[in-house]
Amino acid sequence: MAGMTGGRSRFVLTAVALGVFTLAGCDSLKEKGVGPGGTSLENYTAEQIFERGEYELSVQDAEEAALYFSEIERLYPYSDWAKRALIMQAFAHHQDKQYEEARSAAQRFIDFYPADDDAAYAQYLLALSYYDQIELVGRDQGLTFQALQALRTVIERYPDSEYARSSILKFDLAFDHLAGKEMEIGRYYLKRDHFGAAINRFRVVVEDFQTTSHTAEALHRLVESYLSLGLIEEAQTAAAILGHNYQSSDWYQDSYKLLKGQGLEPAFFSGNWLASSYRQSIKGQWL
Repeated sequence: MAGMTGGRSRFVLTAVALGVFTLAGCDSLKEKGVGPGGTSLENYTAEQIFERGEYELSVQDAEEAALYFSEIERLYPYSDWAKRALIMQAFAHHQDKQYEEARSAAQRFIDFYPADDDAAYAQYLLALSYYDQIELVGRDQGLTFQALQALRTVIERYPDSEYARSSILKFDLAFDHLAGKEMEIGRYYLKRDHFGAAINRFRVVVEDFQTTSHTAEALHRLVESYLSLGLIEEAQTAAAILGHNYQSSDWYQDSYKLLKGQGLEPAFFSGNWLASSYRQSIKGQWL
């Protein structure tokens, strides 16, 4: 998803700009550590190997690039080139969709160089390695939780970095994704007349995911579920909250029609969990 931006420009493709590829003729690094004609990479400087890694990125061979960058880490572990190569290794692995390897390299950078300017980017790459694996809404959402945690770290630890805004946007999308999972399960139960189980899922959305795009539908589904169980006051209260916050939505119109069809109207009734949500929404203070 993300490319190299901002500060990354001082690393990526400098060799392309200079037209210098000392290793441009070397064979594939399929056998790690071996350069042109079987020559060991130990005969090359860290800068030369780094340039070759950049070249591989420029020709869209991220897997090979990652191998070159990892060789710098192995051969010149205490050099400044090793530090630069480590963040590039994380980037190359991410480009190659090798997400576990990307996370490992990014985490090593954070552990070894926590005060470095690129620590924020390493944390962002780590978060992306989870975020880019978020599956369709019907799948297990464990990676979504991990993405949220990693994105939150970027936002809280590096609030002034160039990656904070992007992390906030992705955090909101991942959060909405989790709400969508709850809705998908709730609808499944509702269609099969398992109203209690459906209510539990829709309640989670109303209480824990109220800032997402799914809240209006969740309230409408609560109206449907409560009416089906004959819990009239709960249905009317859910409709009242829906009307207060989303009166112009189709969901409210659908709920209003359901109630009118039974001679009812949206109304607030105390004594249930919805009453607390109702009072908070009136004050503009959602949970």
